[in-house]
Amino acid sequence: METTNFKIVSSNSNVEWTGRKVTGAHNGTIGIKEGNFIVEDGKVKGGKVVIDTASIKILDVTDPATNTQFAGHLASDDFFSIEKFPTAAFDVLSVKEVSDSIFHLEGNLTIKNITHVVGFDATLENNRNAIALTGKMIIDRTKYDIKFRSGNFFKDLGDTLIYNDFELDFNITAEAIFSEQSKN
Repeated sequence: METTNFKIVSSNSNVEWTGRKVTGAHNGTIGIKEGNFIVEDGKVKGGKVVIDTASIKILDVTDPATNTQFAGHLASDDFFSIEKFPTAAFDVLSVKEVSDSIFHLEGNLTIKNITHVVGFDATLENNRNAIALTGKMIIDRTKYDIKFRSGNFFKDLGDTLIYNDFELDFNITAEAIFSEQSKN
């Protein structure tokens, strides 16, 4: 049995976010601070991804003043409380093989120091010395005390309502940092 620890290459990895509201959507990116995946015999067995919440960027708002204001609002307690919680994390708890290259990952997602189990499918490309993991995670923001303009908590929002679910599309590259052989 061969077990390899793959360290995430932050500069070659990205996470794109999309948040929707009644009148449209906003999108942007957020950086990965660090993390790793454990691969055993070509299959993901565990791992952790740490997100740098202070790196959040808005791509669809092109006016600099509006973009800065929006970024400040996302950093505030209405959304991610970045000053208090500079990182978010996903810790893999279990992995089920769906097919040769698709895995269903379940794990603890922690945002604003609030943790819930989430699951999603991810595609793994493995060339032995590096892996690429891609997928989409859909998150109910209200579970993490992000309630701003949520219809679950506020009435009569009309077209200012922001939907509870947001999407994280990720493309993560990780490189092998060591390999060990073991026999059972």
